[in-house]
Amino acid sequence: MQNIPVIILKNLIILPNQEIKLELNNTISKKTVVEATNKFNSEILVIAPMDTFEEEPGVDDLPKVGVVAKIKSRIATDGGMKIKLKGLKRVAVNKYYNTTDDILYSEVMYIELPAIVKEEERAITRKLNSVLREYISICNSSNDILNLLTDKDLNKATDIIASFLPFDIAKKLRYMQEINPIKRAKALIIDMSEEIKVQELDSELDNKVNDVLSEDQRKFILKEKVKIINEELGEETITNSEIKRFREMLAKLRLSSKVKEKVELEIKKLEFMNESSPEFSVIRNYLDYLLNLPWNKSTKENSNFNKVRESLDKTHYGLEETKERITEYVAIKNINKNINPPIICLVGPPGVGKTSIAMSIADAMNRKFYKISVGGLNDATELVGSRKTYLASSPGKIISGINKVGANNPVILIDEVDKMVKDYKGDPASVLLEILDPVQNKKFVDNYLEEPFDLSNVLFVLTANYLEDIPYALLDRVEVINLNSYTIFEKKDIARKYLLPKICEEHVLVEKERFSDDLIYFIINNYTNEAGVRELNRVLISLVRKMAINNIKTITRDKVVKLLGNPKYSVTTLKEDNIGVTNALAYTKNGGAISTVEVISISGSGKIITTGNLGNVMKESIEVITSVVKNKYKYNLSKIDLHFHYLSADLKKDGPSAGLATIMALLSLLEKKKIASDIAFTGEISLNGNVLKIGGLKEKLIGAYNHGIKEVFIPKDNEMDLVYLPQIVKEKMTINLVSNIDEAYTKLLK
Repeated sequence: MQNIPVIILKNLIILPNQEIKLELNNTISKKTVVEATNKFNSEILVIAPMDTFEEEPGVDDLPKVGVVAKIKSRIATDGGMKIKLKGLKRVAVNKYYNTTDDILYSEVMYIELPAIVKEEERAITRKLNSVLREYISICNSSNDILNLLTDKDLNKATDIIASFLPFDIAKKLRYMQEINPIKRAKALIIDMSEEIKVQELDSELDNKVNDVLSEDQRKFILKEKVKIINEELGEETITNSEIKRFREMLAKLRLSSKVKEKVELEIKKLEFMNESSPEFSVIRNYLDYLLNLPWNKSTKENSNFNKVRESLDKTHYGLEETKERITEYVAIKNINKNINPPIICLVGPPGVGKTSIAMSIADAMNRKFYKISVGGLNDATELVGSRKTYLASSPGKIISGINKVGANNPVILIDEVDKMVKDYKGDPASVLLEILDPVQNKKFVDNYLEEPFDLSNVLFVLTANYLEDIPYALLDRVEVINLNSYTIFEKKDIARKYLLPKICEEHVLVEKERFSDDLIYFIINNYTNEAGVRELNRVLISLVRKMAINNIKTITRDKVVKLLGNPKYSVTTLKEDNIGVTNALAYTKNGGAISTVEVISISGSGKIITTGNLGNVMKESIEVITSVVKNKYKYNLSKIDLHFHYLSADLKKDGPSAGLATIMALLSLLEKKKIASDIAFTGEISLNGNVLKIGGLKEKLIGAYNHGIKEVFIPKDNEMDLVYLPQIVKEKMTINLVSNIDEAYTKLLK
């Protein structure tokens, strides 16, 4: 047994009788070398981890066989150390251990070689030398190794050959750990024979490639001769005509010198390329696409901002903030032609007019329009394209859109940016930052084009349903304009002024005057349930179509029911006042809504039961509420079980804003007092009973108004949000601002 310090080499293997030079920069490795030189007769155990990819190998990852090496020289350098090692013998490692000086030590014992039959050794040695000479000859390797094999000791010879051959680390590690020289020799014969076969196949393939190249050169010479003959005869080949067309197109474009040089280089490559080459069609398609892009082509904009506003008013009801922002841009551009266009993000529920207002903006400004949907997009290359050398390569959606509309100043709608996905394929939101940023997009580089294209003239309009789902970095680059739910009065006006005139014009037999305001309200309340007017438009089209087919001139409620069927929706909330039941304000994909909260008590032991498809946040909110009731109102809940249920269990519910409605339902149950069915609540509850600020208030209050709610309790901290609330909602509904649960409790239950 012998104790000896250890040095670990991750990317290098030393074999017995092999010399290597190392440069050490690791403090512990240098310390280990000094220790071996001073105390261990300059001997050190050299090992490599079993797993070469392991960053920080543990003791279990270290091999049980290593090589003791002699430190023949060491030289201190600036911050490091250069050493020369010579492998001595393989040893078996009994254990590894550390001491207080951080040096790794090992307990080793020398390995006795297995007995070898002399005849077998001679036969294996003869075969090994024969294969080695063939390997050196075919693989063009140095024959210096033959001078080293003067010793007929097979053990030594196999180590020399294994260290000489260009094996990878894993294979050399196996040779180092193999104790039996006969087995090492057989493995070397197999490995060298395989390499000889691979080299012979490579040579055969090289010869075939050279034959093909010679044939291609012959075809090229013949092609050049044909070209000269055609020129003498005054005839022109298809390729020549295309190259001529490309050069004419290039001359007409105002491009930077760098882009022109790149295009000219591609044209020259095409000119001297064989038409049968796969790259020929790649370059031809690339040039055709690049030269047909509208580098300098723009549509002439409508610069009269008053007419732009009139055009927007004709197509859309309300949306004042959006119309005002576009009008301001057109007006300012008359003063400063170089002003950057705004990057608008329209946020609101489906059907409120986000996409259609973007189309109207393009029409009003006399710009081309193109829509890109990024909902569910997770591959960034769809926006920036793929390299032209890739199979089925193509430009990204942005450049493709500009090419399709044929102008460099379109309105591009990027739809559903809140539904983009980030995963292993990339982060589309990060790519959008470059596309939208006015500082960077002047030199936007699509992977397919490989040259910068100016996007600064493009007016980008983004849309999203939920503000909180838009990536923050992207949100920082855009001007957010909220498009909120419509009240039933606004829906009636939209139907009267925009929807019915167009629908009745298409169905000539029906007159829009036949629809009274009362009838439109009836249709809205009983056949639609949405924040916008998309469903209302479909219902009106269906109704007018049936009126035209049945030749109905006068329309009443009874006839609406007969034509459309029984009502699908109802705007009523709770039918009657109940103990332990309240209305909570909610914000869904269809805008503001009402969610009913029910609480009952059962004899028990203080358990909390929750149903109604709740998320973790709501479940935690219920725990907060029960704690507030126990602490603040001193109710003993230890002898009852409480069951909280939220209606419409098919919908997932999460978030803390139902806290106020939930605690009022619980207090109503405990006080045995009813809360009116036309009252609703929203607000997060803290452990101290404070009512905290929530989001989506405007949508929630409009939804409450549309559902017949007369009075609401909202957080005091949301008072500033009431500025944006429609005046009709503020006039028709009593809005109570509360900062603590006591204020609602005192007013309704005391």
